[in-house]
Amino acid sequence: MEIKKVTDPEFAAYGKVLEGYDFSGLTKALAEKTPLPAGVEYVGSVPALEYTDAFGVLQNNVYGGMPIQIGYCNGHNTKLNCLEYHRDSEINLGCTDFILLLAKEDDIVGGKLDTSKVKAFLVKAGQAVEVFATTLHYAPCSAKAGDGFKVVIVLPKGTNGPVPAIEAKNEEDKWMTACNKWLLAHAEASEAKDGAYVGLTGVNIDIAGDI
Repeated sequence: MEIKKVTDPEFAAYGKVLEGYDFSGLTKALAEKTPLPAGVEYVGSVPALEYTDAFGVLQNNVYGGMPIQIGYCNGHNTKLNCLEYHRDSEINLGCTDFILLLAKEDDIVGGKLDTSKVKAFLVKAGQAVEVFATTLHYAPCSAKAGDGFKVVIVLPKGTNGPVPAIEAKNEEDKWMTACNKWLLAHAEASEAKDGAYVGLTGVNIDIAGDI
């Protein structure tokens, strides 16, 4: 699979690199105060990351004053497994290089998304990227064989919390698996076995041979 950079023009349809901000304190906290598990671990709100100078800049400058949470997604991964989206942008920032596997919301046709539509983008350590609300994404991937990743995840406060108790009014409502989280799983993914909507068709992408 071809792996492009977030500085390449093609990334503009999926997100953008944030310029002009100093997030060095946040990446230092990520490196020193969060674990690197053998699998993948996501924690939505982490005091050690939120008690940094970056919090105010992210909340007020980047999110325009909206309440936010800062957490992490750390570990080792090379597979797609699922794609999710929110009703807002997500900010990703790593103290390591990492790769994002991305698709666009308008690639969903009839409740299904063919994984041939998925693109891979390399994010260098220290680059803060905005992943647009219309961009489907999931856990980061390792940028080099055997290496792990540590990635800050910034989202509106409450995202990925308990799923609201709703009566589904349409097909999309059935894809909701958490607060502000709509998810399409591949049939091979553990999420599908746990009852998540199977919306990804084609190969469950694995970039292990490309890094």
